[in-house]
Amino acid sequence: QVQLVESGGGLGQAGDSLRVSCAASGRTFNAMAWFRQAPGKEREFVAALSWSGSTTTYYKNSVKGRFTISRDNAKNTVYLQINSLKPEDTAVYYCAASRCSGPGCYLPSLANYYYWGQGTQVTVSS
Repeated sequence: QVQLVESGGGLGQAGDSLRVSCAASGRTFNAMAWFRQAPGKEREFVAALSWSGSTTTYYKNSVKGRFTISRDNAKNTVYLQINSLKPEDTAVYYCAASRCSGPGCYLPSLANYYYWGQGTQVTVSS
């Protein structure tokens, strides 16, 4: 049984840092990603990490330089470090896992993720 379990969300102030984690179990994957969904908005891509072949990271343009996605292979866990928190970062953050690989696999697309975690709330106050 595949499980993706997020943790580490919470309340922060603008300018703070926060890290969310996603522990995966049940099968192997080629990539994992973070998406977020703010109230009244669609779920959007934030960051992805692919390790099929070479390790590659992808970021939503607006979070580059503030967000860092990383992986602990031994713990089968992916992290999202969020620095310089902004109120607009407030959302439920979901991790997702994919087995797709190769040039046809566009990791920022929700369609490439079959497995999802339950989400963890991040709230940023100004």
